[in-house]
Amino acid sequence: MSYSSLFVPFEYKNLVLRNRLVMAPMTRAQSPDGVPTPQVADYYERRAAAEVGLILTEGTVINRPASKNQKDIPNFYGEAALGAWKQVVDQVTAQNGAIAPQIWHVGNSPYGWTPPVPFESPDTMSLEDIHQTIAAFADAARSAKALGFHALELHGAHGYLIDQFFWEKTNNRTDEYGGRTLKERSRFAVDVVKAVRAAVGPDMVIILRLSQWKGQDYEVKLARTPLELEDWILPLAEAGVDIFHGSQRRYWTPEFDGSDLNLAGWFKKVTGLPSITVGSVGLASDVTHAFRGEGSAHADLREVVRRLERGDFDLVAVGRQLLQDPEWVQKIREERFDDIRSFEATSLGVYY
Repeated sequence: MSYSSLFVPFEYKNLVLRNRLVMAPMTRAQSPDGVPTPQVADYYERRAAAEVGLILTEGTVINRPASKNQKDIPNFYGEAALGAWKQVVDQVTAQNGAIAPQIWHVGNSPYGWTPPVPFESPDTMSLEDIHQTIAAFADAARSAKALGFHALELHGAHGYLIDQFFWEKTNNRTDEYGGRTLKERSRFAVDVVKAVRAAVGPDMVIILRLSQWKGQDYEVKLARTPLELEDWILPLAEAGVDIFHGSQRRYWTPEFDGSDLNLAGWFKKVTGLPSITVGSVGLASDVTHAFRGEGSAHADLREVVRRLERGDFDLVAVGRQLLQDPEWVQKIREERFDDIRSFEATSLGVYY
């Protein structure tokens, strides 16, 4: 089977990509006190030089108290961190690559490190906290545009702050940022997207990463039916999202009974907008096993190509394989499948 459809250029608004393959965001916590090092810039440059279509950076946090849950997660504010990100952009661009920061707030997600102030969560934030957080997302987006990033992604998945507002178990508010329905609980995300759109203007591409599953519970379904998904997604599209990034543990898993469409497929079907699929692409086992070093390389991409060519989604994000093997995209294009390196869990802590 030909994999040529993975290498068709993609263009939407001001975002122009040489192929359909995306480097998924992967937290590394290798930026001392929040400032990316030259090794971080070199790490992304290597992937750009090896023909990755779009690089989504590791999560980078906004300027809010306790926006991170590990000390060395990179910041996306402050002169030192932004200067370092400018170097990343310049090196990637020099390789004819495209890069977007993933803009993040972890919410109430402890991870073994204690921030200087308590974690923020939907149930503890005042209205002033919410408004300041929305403004901080907009400030980060404005910085992304000023630094020359080619797009930006908002992290609204996996049980972090934006996602905590979506989920009834973590959002018990009774004001305009809470509510009984998913559509009501989406107000925070909608307001974030509107503020980001106002900050970057009409032409910069805004990507929103969403998931049904949470780090706390893999079986959660925010939207249990296609109609609930419409109520969730359409207001976000109207607010200014350009591309929806549907995160699943296994991209081939149908989202609802009666259809083999995955989450990214439903996002595109409902909105008509481009979407990104992700979830164990290029692995012989799912992403949770890969974290334990059990994810052997798997060059059979026939199913993801079948879905791409059917029009289910437009872009395909790859995580662990691109972490392990910077030249994975080139090797797929050149059909050097035997040269692909299997993922090893130790790669999570090393930049190369």
